[in-house]
Amino acid sequence: MLSAFLPAAAAALTEDTSIQLVQQMQQAAIATPLSPQPISTAFVCQGEGVPLLLLPGFDSSLLEFRRLVPLLAQQVQTWAVDLLGFGFSDRSLPTLDPGAIKLHLHSFWQQQIGRPVVLVGASMGGAAAIDFALTYPECVAGLVLLDSAGFAAGPAMGRLMFPPLDSWATAFLASPGVRRRISEQAYCDRAFVTADAQLCASLHLQSPRWKEALIAFTKSGGYNFLNQKIPQITCPTLIIWGRQDRILGIKDAARFEQAIVNSQLVWIEQCGHVPHLEKPQETAAAILPFVNTHILQSLP
Repeated sequence: MLSAFLPAAAAALTEDTSIQLVQQMQQAAIATPLSPQPISTAFVCQGEGVPLLLLPGFDSSLLEFRRLVPLLAQQVQTWAVDLLGFGFSDRSLPTLDPGAIKLHLHSFWQQQIGRPVVLVGASMGGAAAIDFALTYPECVAGLVLLDSAGFAAGPAMGRLMFPPLDSWATAFLASPGVRRRISEQAYCDRAFVTADAQLCASLHLQSPRWKEALIAFTKSGGYNFLNQKIPQITCPTLIIWGRQDRILGIKDAARFEQAIVNSQLVWIEQCGHVPHLEKPQETAAAILPFVNTHILQSLP
C-alpha cells in the first residue's frame, strides 16, 4: 500500500525494486530551527547495524537508491532521506539554500538516528554530505561520494532564475523529452532508461511547489562554495566513480582522492554518472568492505 503523500502515478511502477521502495517510504514530522511547524520529511529505513544515510542528487528523490538500499540493508542499517525542498519532503519554506538543507538534515539525524553515520551522497547529495560532515564532524563516521559534486560548479540554470525566465527554465526541465535526454546522459548503457526509470525520476515533480523550490535553491548558488573546503575533510572517505561519467566527467574523481587525506578511489567500469543505479552490486561491493574495515573499528 502506498503512502498518502505519494502521487497516484506511483501505482504504475513496474520494477520490483521500485515497487518495494515506494511501499516502504514514510514521512516524519521533523522539528527544526527553520520553521515553527515541523517539516514533513520522506525517508526509508531498512536493516540493522552501522547506520548509513543516503542522500540523493539534484532534482531527484530517494527513489534513485531503489537498487542499492536492499543490497546494503543485508549487512547494515540503511537510511535514505529526501533533502529539504527535494523529492517528497516539504517545500513550503520561502528560503531554500545549502544552509537550510544542512540544518534540516541535522534535525533529521538527531530525531531519527542519533548516532554517527556513514553519509553516502550521490552527485549533489555528495556535496550536501561534505557540507554536513565539515559542520557536524561528530555526527559522521565516514563519507561515501558517488560521482559527487563539490568541485564542479552548480547548475547553469542559476543564470536564468529571474522572472519570467525562471518559470520557462523549470518548465523546460520538467519536459519528459528533456528528462529522458538527461537520463540517457547519466547512464553508460542507455537500456537502463526504461519507462519505470523515467517514472521514478519524475514522480516528485507532482509534489506541491516543485517549481518554486527548484527556483529558490538554484538562485541560492547551490554548493559552489565547497571547492576550497574539501581538503578539510578528515573522516575516512570512499570515492566511487563511474568510468564513463558524461555528466561530471572523470577528472574530479582524482581531485577528490588527492584533496582528501584519508580517502580511497574505486572506479566502476562500464558505468556512467549513477553507479548506484547502473551497477548497484558493484557499488554495494565497494561500500560494505569500506564500512567493515574503516568504520566499524572507529565506532564505540
